[in-house]
Amino acid sequence: MLKTTLLHPQILAALGRAGHSSKVLIADGNYPVWTRRGPNAEVVNLNLAADLLKATDVLSVILQSIPVEAAVVMAPNKTGPYKLAQDPPIFKEYAALLDQMAPGNKLKKIERFAFYDAASTSDVCLIIATGESRIYANILLTIGVVR
Repeated sequence: MLKTTLLHPQILAALGRAGHSSKVLIADGNYPVWTRRGPNAEVVNLNLAADLLKATDVLSVILQSIPVEAAVVMAPNKTGPYKLAQDPPIFKEYAALLDQMAPGNKLKKIERFAFYDAASTSDVCLIIATGESRIYANILLTIGVVR
């Protein structure tokens, strides 16, 4: 029996194999998980239906389970059909969770295709596909060290 919040066996196994500098991607429902994954990424599908599960729910549990040294999100487009005039509200939710559970970590924003490249390297050990329907809700975490 486990006493931790995280109980999903596939996620626990992937995190157990990970180490310092390994990366975990929490992907929204629009993310191209199968075509943008790295060679070492274990994929866990938690996307039962729209907004089941939400990316913030998954992030909260993951932050209780691993040390995080960096967090990267996809910067919203400034032009085109998916443009946003300002950051999506989920970024504030991510920042609040990081402040609470991984103090000292600030969200870094990178351009969409740079994000895809970063999320498909051999360092990515786990991709968790969520049913998150909010756009730009992808977050890439770098695992830190246990002190």
